Amino acid sequence: MATTRTSARTRLTQRERSDSTIEELLSAARTLFADRGYNATSLDAVVEAAHLTKGALYHHFSGKQHLFKAVYEREQARLAHIVARAYLGARPDSWEAVFVGARAFLVEVLAPDIQRINLIDAPGALGTEEMREINSGCLKMMEEGVRRAAATGDIAPHSVTALTNLLYGGLCETAMAVARAEDQQGALDAGITELRALFDALAVKPD
Repeated sequence: MATTRTSARTRLTQRERSDSTIEELLSAARTLFADRGYNATSLDAVVEAAHLTKGALYHHFSGKQHLFKAVYEREQARLAHIVARAYLGARPDSWEAVFVGARAFLVEVLAPDIQRINLIDAPGALGTEEMREINSGCLKMMEEGVRRAAATGDIAPHSVTALTNLLYGGLCETAMAVARAEDQQGALDAGITELRALFDALAVKPD
């Protein structure tokens, strides 16, 4: 029995060590990708920053693209959490909650490190199809918000899928436009103003 407990503890320790290694690699990679960009970041730089070996990196990741994908997935999960928190902080199941979530997304991606990883480098490093697959959770979250707003009568009945695609695509393009603008804050403010007008136009006016 003691041997079994010792063996289980050894396996747990190995798993913890593996998780710690992955965390250190992802943390170092995220910092370097944000500061230098994907193309200028080498795996040598990542393992040096993480104080690990190339062997440790290749034990968990097949190469730089695989490592970047893992960083990008974390970034998208974090953005989804921020949007969900903003949505839930507004009136439940309302059209206004969808707007608040969309605005939170645009405000968050104004940060230079977020732009570098999510908007500037991800399309070239991963390709649009892989990005779309990773981002599918965010798209479904918006679709659910639109569906709930239609169900409560905040907006008129629509093709939920079509409206979601229109809004989500517009948000992504607006974020890219902000990232490329010389005056990013001005571009963000203009984008949010137009987003507000669009949401107001789609809202059902009280009698």
